Amino acid sequence: MRMRQSLAQLERDFLFQVEMEQKHQERVARSVALRSRQRWHAREQKRCSKRFYILTISLVLTGVLVTVAMFATLYMLLS
Repeated sequence: MRMRQSLAQLERDFLFQVEMEQKHQERVARSVALRSRQRWHAREQKRCSKRFYILTISLVLTGVLVTVAMFATLYMLLS
């Protein structure tokens, strides 16, 4: 009888330990997924801000070049 009790106790302890390890693995997997999403969002935001600055600079340069070309053309026509 005592041997059965100790085997039953060992089995319960083993099942409890397996369950705890599974929960731990699930927490680790969720944590890894969360960090991965956060890194992806950070990279995406950084890339988008670079695109915005490049677009802004190109629009300003285009405006400056068109203005210079327009005044150069106007100067040639009037001289």
